[in-house]
Amino acid sequence: MKKVTVIIPNYNGMKFMEPCMEALKKQTCRDFDLLVVDNGSTDGSVEWLKEHQVPSVFLAENTGFSGAVNVGIQAAKTPYVILLNNDTEAEPEYVAELLAAIEASPRIFSVSPKMIQMYHRDLMDDAGDMYSLMGWAYQRGVGQEIGRYDRPCHVFSACAGAAIYRRAVFEEIGYFDEMHFAYLEDIDVGYRAKIAGYYNRYCPGAVVYHVGSGTSGSRYNSFKVKLAARNNVYLNYKNMPALQLAVNSLPILAGILCKYGFFKKLGFEKDYVAGILEGIRTVQNTRKVPYRKEHFWNYLAIEWELIYGAFLYIREFSRRQVRKLREI
Repeated sequence: MKKVTVIIPNYNGMKFMEPCMEALKKQTCRDFDLLVVDNGSTDGSVEWLKEHQVPSVFLAENTGFSGAVNVGIQAAKTPYVILLNNDTEAEPEYVAELLAAIEASPRIFSVSPKMIQMYHRDLMDDAGDMYSLMGWAYQRGVGQEIGRYDRPCHVFSACAGAAIYRRAVFEEIGYFDEMHFAYLEDIDVGYRAKIAGYYNRYCPGAVVYHVGSGTSGSRYNSFKVKLAARNNVYLNYKNMPALQLAVNSLPILAGILCKYGFFKKLGFEKDYVAGILEGIRTVQNTRKVPYRKEHFWNYLAIEWELIYGAFLYIREFSRRQVRKLREI
């Protein structure tokens, strides 16, 4: 029996498929199954996958990232699953390094690799995802020199674009929330794992190159801004008990106002507000994590991580500004 299934969600990503598959063929560790979950593509992906006899599940319509990977995780028979975006190319040691990292402890839920920008290979794309007291999720290390992120460490959650997960934990905490459709669903599932007493790691030895926004098309657009804003409301409501929400309400409100100002400069302020309002209207339809007293210390540890996450964001933002000044 194989140890891991590499699950690739695909929606109209045929142009990325061949280089992604070629990189997987070069893996030093062959102890994995492959499964593509196609989300109702219309660009020829379905025909390409069938022609090349790639193990696949073909969905009739686009169920979003969450829906696609849930189908893949439930179809897998291995103890671990790797979720891999189609717009990636993995280094040969990628699978082996992720497997070694997650097998280090049964309390590890997920491991995030060293994601490097595909077209700027001296710069980071993601070194694990972080969350902060202001309700801001962000990619650790994005835009920074790759040499700064050569040490393994704990992270708030793994980036689901290329991470490995312990499949059995999904049965305990639930799968990716399909109400999210896309964006922040990996922060949400990592948050739920932390509440239950698991933790998430960053493994710099597992290297993958990432185009970024390969499906949505751009870093910021109306669809992405609105969905992320809505999902941010879900994320806080679902995972924070009422007391924690009350304590964090002012920082979260400040974070919303700051983001509104940011998106106003980009011309997306209406989309951002629409997403927030939609989140408030529909948040009762989400499944809130029930509070359990045995998880009290986990909540305290998470609160400290949220505070530390705010500090890290400020530090990394300052580094990016310094880099921009140097490039002038």
